[in-house]
Order: sequence, then C-alpha cells, then structure tokens
Amino acid sequence: MTRTLDEANREITRVRQMPYGLARSQAAERQVRLVDAEGPDAARAYALGTLVEAYQWGGEVDRSFVAFARLLRWYDEHPEHFDAHDRHGLFWSFKWMISGLADFPTVPAEQIDRTLADMERRYALAGNGMDAVAYERFAWARQRGAADVEAAYQAWIATPRDDFSQCEACDPGDRAAWLIGTDRAEEGIRIIEQTLAEDPSCASEPADMLSYLAEAYLDQGRPRDAARTHRRAVAALAEAESDMVGARGRRVRLLARGGQAERAVRAIEADQQYLTGGDTPYSRLAFARLVGAATHVLRSTGQGDLPVRLTAVPATTVTELDDWLRSEATALARQFDARNGTSAESESVARAWATEPAADTLDLDVLPRGLAARGGAVSAAGGSGGAAVARDGAGAGTSADGAAPADARRAAPADPAALVAEAERLAGAGDLESAAGAYLDAALAFEGAGLLTESGFGYAEAAHCAQVLGDDDGAASGYAAAVARLRAADVPATVVAPVVVAWAGAAAVTGQAEAVLAEADGLLLRLTADAAPGDDDRAPELVAREQAEHRRAAADLDDAAARLLATLGGPERSAAAATRAQSAAEAYAGLGALADAAHAFWLAGRLHDDLGRVEDAVWHLESAMEGFQAARQRAPHGEVANALVDVLRRSGQDARADDLARTLTS
Repeated sequence: MTRTLDEANREITRVRQMPYGLARSQAAERQVRLVDAEGPDAARAYALGTLVEAYQWGGEVDRSFVAFARLLRWYDEHPEHFDAHDRHGLFWSFKWMISGLADFPTVPAEQIDRTLADMERRYALAGNGMDAVAYERFAWARQRGAADVEAAYQAWIATPRDDFSQCEACDPGDRAAWLIGTDRAEEGIRIIEQTLAEDPSCASEPADMLSYLAEAYLDQGRPRDAARTHRRAVAALAEAESDMVGARGRRVRLLARGGQAERAVRAIEADQQYLTGGDTPYSRLAFARLVGAATHVLRSTGQGDLPVRLTAVPATTVTELDDWLRSEATALARQFDARNGTSAESESVARAWATEPAADTLDLDVLPRGLAARGGAVSAAGGSGGAAVARDGAGAGTSADGAAPADARRAAPADPAALVAEAERLAGAGDLESAAGAYLDAALAFEGAGLLTESGFGYAEAAHCAQVLGDDDGAASGYAAAVARLRAADVPATVVAPVVVAWAGAAAVTGQAEAVLAEADGLLLRLTADAAPGDDDRAPELVAREQAEHRRAAADLDDAAARLLATLGGPERSAAAATRAQSAAEAYAGLGALADAAHAFWLAGRLHDDLGRVEDAVWHLESAMEGFQAARQRAPHGEVANALVDVLRRSGQDARADDLARTLTS
C-alpha cells in the first residue's frame, strides 16, 4: 500500500534518530528504495538527504558521493519537491562532498575544483552566504599545500558568517588550529581559551580544540596547564560522535613528547582500529603521521623496545610499529601528492618523523602508585606529584612547573572526618585533583587511627577521582589499597563488590587483570557461602532484600570479570568471558535490570562474533536489542542494531539484515 507523505516522513525521521552505523545506513537505503518504488515524490529529497548523512557519518564516506549526486539531480529536475528543510540539507551537504572528495587520492584535483566551483555557483544563485564556500576553498588549499593557502585563510575569516557556516565551536577551533600550525601559537591559544569560556559543544568539539591547546601549552612551557587540558580533552573525546582521528592522534603525540611512554603506548593500543580502518585514506594518513611522530619520539629516546599489543598490524614493539607507520604514511602521502601536484604531504610526513620531545615532562599522576603495599608510611605529600601539588595543605606550596598555585587554600585539618568533608567540598566544586589528595589524606588518617573500613572507603574515593581524571595507574593503586583495607576489616562482600568492579576498569588498562579477577572470584565464593540456606528468623522481606543484593553483587562481579577476560585476548579467555557475560545478563534480567542485562548480552554477542560463532552472536545481539527496547534506551538499541547488521552482512545473511532494517522504522 502506498504511503502518504506524512507516513513516509515519519519513517524517515525514525531513521534520522538512529545512531550512525550500518543499521542506520541500511534503514536509510530501504527508505530510498520505498520512495523510488511507490513514492511519494515529495519525500524523495528527505530520503536521499538522510541517506547522504547516514553514509557520511556512518563510516561509508565514499558511498555518499553517488547518493548526493542523485539528490542534486533531483533538485535540478524537481525543485518544487524540496521544502526549506530539504534545500538547507542539500546545500549543507555540499560541504561534506568537498572535504570527502579531497580525502580520496583517486579523485582528481580537477573534479574537486569543479565541485567547489559548482558549490559557489549554486550558493550564489540561491542567495546563500559565501562563508562555507570560503572555508572549503581554504581547507582544500591547506590540504594540497597550495601557495595561496594563507590568502585563502584570510579570505575565509573576512567572510561574514551565515546560515551555512560551521558551528560556533568548530569555526574558532579551525582558525586556532591553522594559527598554531603556522607559528602563531599565542593567537591560537587566545582564540581557544575565549571559545572554551563559552562552553561550546558539537559532534567534534571541544575535544578537537582541547587537543590542540594541550600541546600548545606544553610547547609554551606550561606543563601543568597542558596536563589539565589533556584531561579535559580525554573526557570530551569520550563524548565525541565522530572518529576524531586528529584529536586521538594528538593525544598520543602529546603523551610521547611529554615523557609518558607507557600512557602513549596504551593510547595507541586503545585506538588501534584507526591504524588500518579510518573512514577515508586521508584520515588514515593523518592518524599515521600523528602516531608516527609519537613512535619516533619514543624510539629516539631509547624506548623502542616497549611492547605493543596490536591485532591488525604486524608489529610487537614500538620500533616495529614506527617502521610500519612510516612505510604506510609515506605510501599514502605519495598518492596524495601525485593527485595534488605538490610535495606537501610527503614533507609533512618527514616533519612528523623529525618530532622532538618537549622540554618539560607532563605530570599526569593524580595518586601515587603502590598504595596497597605502602600503608601508613605513605602521605599525600609523599606521592609522585599529583596529590602532592594539588593542595597547599598537603605540604606542597608550588605546582609541578614551579609556579605558585593561583587558588591558595588553607592547610587541611588533621581530623579525618574534617578531611572527608573538605574532599567532598572540593569534589562538589569540580576540583577532583585536589579532592583526590584530600581523600588520600583522610584514608591515611583513618588508617593511623586503626579505622580500616573508613580508610578503605577513603582510598576508594581517591581512586575514583583519579580514574575520572584519566590517571588509571593511580586509580588502580587506590582501588587496590581500598580492597586490601576492606578485606582486612571483614567488610561484607556486597559492600566490597562495587569497589572491585570500579577497580576492574583501571585494571584493564594497567595490566592488573589477574589480580582483580582473583578478588572477584573470591568475593563470588563469599557471596555463595553467605547465600547458603539456613535458619533465619528475620522478616521474609528483609531476607528477600538481602538475597537480591547478593544476586546483584554477583551479577556485577561476573560482568566485570567478563570484560576483563575479554581484554586478555585468546580464544579460551574470550569463550570464558562470553560465558560469564551471559551469566551476568541472565542474572540482571532476573532482577529486572533490563538495561544492564542488555549491555551484558551485547558483550557476549561481540565475543561470540570474534570467536566466529555467528548464530550465538546473532542470538545474544538480538537479546541485547530486546533488552534496550524494553528499557526504552534508543541510542544503545541502535548501536546494537549496527553490530547485528554487520554480523549478518559478513555472514551472507542479507535477507535477515533487510528484515532487521524493516523493523527499525516500522
């Protein structure tokens, strides 16, 4: 039956509400097919625009070109079928086409020039402002290394903003990036600082500008500001919606140049998919250059033997990765230079492999390491820098770079309860670095008074602050100390379980997985023993509540253990992780925790997929989708749908994938 325009628009709108990925792209393709087959013609522009956007941001940039060409042809033939929203989307998409075409070295420069000229002509005919055209002209000149790039930049910033300009976060970020990259760092820093004060936000910002600012601070001899900005950049990056290879690569380069070799290697391992799987050839080149600058620095400072754990790259050490990256970057740069008619990309690769360490070392430690073993002999002022410099009262009157803190505070009181109150005040004010030091002081004071339970909780709170700030080593140290004190105090397993679960997140990064797995298994044994039937004269509702608490704690521990086992790799570990994830999912479902159950089923599905167990993967992913749907969580439901479509496509089950796309918009 033919759909009405309202019905078609509603279904297309549902597609636009899905997270980017294969499921959204396939659902968008289906909507275009439906409109082509049965109309209405008035919905075709909306359907094609939705498909262009799905491809552009769903990792299939090259497929967006054909969809856009269809959209443009439809506009030329039937402009009456484009409403204001459709027209705006068409002209906005022109910007994606210019940058997208430029990212593929197989696209001739002449074609990009023609597309840019067509964009300018159509903007003029439509009465649009020219800011977007000026920006794309600058971006294309910058990428190919044209002689007139600075003139193009000046023309862009002199063009008034309009409805098709970049957002108010991206615009200053791009200006600052060009200034910082052309030896005008102070001006670039000023622009970013002014913009950050306005709290901008979009799909890529403020993560991108923060990554530029952190390294600019480091080069300006402001390591403390660089460390703080780096923490903000990492937090913002976790919320970004696109692949963000530039910000991710600058993060790695900053860590290597700032003397944080272990953290740099971990960052490479965490983002290794972008070494081989960026959205475009240019994104792979950009990431290879940035990470290559980092591996070059590590290698040149005698750390080339550091091991790296990579799955798709034939390298096991920093040196081997450095060689592989340079080979890849050199080959890609030559392809782009041949297209562009310049040597700009090859020169950029050469500069990357001439990168030098920064003059200052970054101090990213919020808590000292080894807290579990050092006990009462440790003091906050005796740490490795983070807690010690964060608070005047902990015995440090200057910051890591020798400057007196701008927010001098009174010395912290010695009473542990007062220290906790001070820590909570600092945390509430958003000063987690200082709060971590105060919690650590409180933990030590409680321990000195023989109050191990309170000490354990103090360590746990300090660890949480460090974890939020990206200090996984300090967090792991604090959680280990917390668990040791809580275990010594014979605290109930249900109380210790959340601390072990939190510890697992840091352990996955710092190589303490085995220690946390042992703690989790020990707690599970205690929970099983505590739940054994016996005489209990308490009220039935109290008994039921306690049993539910035990089941919840056990499910949390199984879930954390599954995620840790998954990080260790290998078929046996992955199979064990899948089993424990399913156990956790079933326990969560029995408790009515549908979202938690869905996340655990999702993990099990990914693991079964990695093991080549297609039907098991499909069943678990379908269970995850059902859980998220029941919990009314649209975003993760769509992400699981993307994963399921990928599994079905790779296993040749296109009909099932089509059926799934149909259900997502019906």
